[in-house]
Formats: sequence, C-alpha cells, structure tokens
Amino acid sequence: MFHRSMSIKGLLSIVPGKHRLGAYRFLPIFFCIGGVMEWIMINVRIGHETFYDVYRRKKSERQYQQKIADGLFAQPGAK
Repeated sequence: MFHRSMSIKGLLSIVPGKHRLGAYRFLPIFFCIGGVMEWIMINVRIGHETFYDVYRRKKSERQYQQKIADGLFAQPGAK
C-alpha cells in the first residue's frame, strides 16, 4: 500500500505548475478528458445509435407519456 501511494504522489508531482497554480494545474487535463468524452458521445455509434440519439428518443417518449397522462392525446388502441 505504501509503495502505491508513493507512485501516485510521484505521478502527480510530474505535472508542472505546482507552486504557481496548486491544484488548479490539473484543470486543463480534466477539460481535455471532458472534451474527448463529449466527442465520443456525439460521434461514436454503438449499434446504430449515439448517446444523443438515445437521449433525444427517451426525452421524446417522456414528453409523449406526459401528454397522455395530461389527457392531451388518446392512448394508441384506446377507444
């Protein structure tokens, strides 16, 4: 356990700007990670859908179900 914590401290000390920026020196790294995650969610297809395709579909389904619950639409197949 002690060896692992020393390797993490060593890895963190490699990032420049410790005295001037402190903990904020990691912000560009996390910004880039967030940008890569966003690009993946927009562009990478799993099956035939991206993350945002699924998000838009689920949002539309929730809005439709809410309109049915509010009585604005009749349920399909109901008379």
